[in-house]
Amino acid sequence: MSEFSVLIIVHGRTEHLRRLLAGIDSSTALPAEVVIVYMDEPNPERMACSVPLRIVHVSSLERQAGLPLARARNAAAAAATTENFVFLDVDSIPSTRLFEALIEALVFEDVLVMAEPRYLRAKLGHSEVVVDEQLFEKSVAHHTRVDLPRTTITSKYEMFWSLGFAIRASAFESVEGFDEGYNGYGGEDTDFAFRVREIGIPVRFLLASVFHQHHGVYAPPLNHFTEILSNARRFRERWGVWPMEGWLRAFAERGLISWAPSNSNLVVHRLPKSSEITEVFSTAAY
Repeated sequence: MSEFSVLIIVHGRTEHLRRLLAGIDSSTALPAEVVIVYMDEPNPERMACSVPLRIVHVSSLERQAGLPLARARNAAAAAATTENFVFLDVDSIPSTRLFEALIEALVFEDVLVMAEPRYLRAKLGHSEVVVDEQLFEKSVAHHTRVDLPRTTITSKYEMFWSLGFAIRASAFESVEGFDEGYNGYGGEDTDFAFRVREIGIPVRFLLASVFHQHHGVYAPPLNHFTEILSNARRFRERWGVWPMEGWLRAFAERGLISWAPSNSNLVVHRLPKSSEITEVFSTAAY
């Protein structure tokens, strides 16, 4: 099997990272290295892994909203030494044969390939040992992905999410990585997929699973309100369509913005109140 690197960006998710690395150790195909990029976390806890760890640090730029997600992913790729990249979000656990499936797809064709996310319904116990069968039982699939084609390439680049995917290093370099003009949360992964589409590389969605570790979320993500609006405008200016329509619609329904999918304007009326942010906190699977 071709060598590959696993690339992870992290901020304050020690337990999630520990479980992710344990999942890597249990995989049927091991990477040549794991690159961990810590964002605004200068003194992280040391982690154990059977695979060599390469540690990189990045800091947020002055006056930057949110964490430097795009810049951190690019830093991970720059530090990697193999010809194939597997990006995993820190709150994920790879299924045992995930890496085999992803790298097999990359060997077969130059493609952007995404794993199938399954969302755990509750937190795992601190010392709980889990295997794929248990993770399947404890998780649910995302409802928007039920009808995605699994055996052929597809034109649904907008359905690409960055939580678990693989790409050849050469393709990543061809699109110049993630656009670092996106600050913080939202839109940067869809922009990445659209730029992959622009150079003619197909996207493929596999059934091979990556399990999303449970944590509370804000639905809609009012806690990322400013970042999402800034990134949505950047995306609209470049591609002529709005990303994250569901979130923008939810913001509009709350009177925070005026917005319509067919309109190029997005008008902000006010910021969400802290009480409104608290009210949308959810412990659902996703």
